[in-house]
Amino acid sequence: MLKMRLQRVGRKHEPTFRLVLTDSKNSTKSGRFKEILGSFDARKTTEAFKTERINHWLSQGISLTPTVHNLFITHGLIKGTKKNVLPRKTPIVKEVKETPVVETPVEAVAETPVSTETEA
Repeated sequence: MLKMRLQRVGRKHEPTFRLVLTDSKNSTKSGRFKEILGSFDARKTTEAFKTERINHWLSQGISLTPTVHNLFITHGLIKGTKKNVLPRKTPIVKEVKETPVVETPVEAVAETPVSTETEA
């Protein structure tokens, strides 16, 4: 299955990305791709997309990664709502140990005498 994804290129601490069309089984760092569809640099805010080729492949029914989907919505290549790409955090559920409640019958409770005398 073909997928459109970002491939990181560039030096340390200077990320630039290449928009590539690749098989979904290929790793992002493998370097194997079918076609380069553009580039993206978030630090310099420069984008160079081949919109004709992107629209061609979208019409063929390829899938987008959520980050590429959000990038295309931001730049107006496709319309829709953005997808959440952050991992979902699940709350930590603590196990509560239940202590057994012992009920005592009413007859077994002994009444304590109450003294009404007060010492002076």
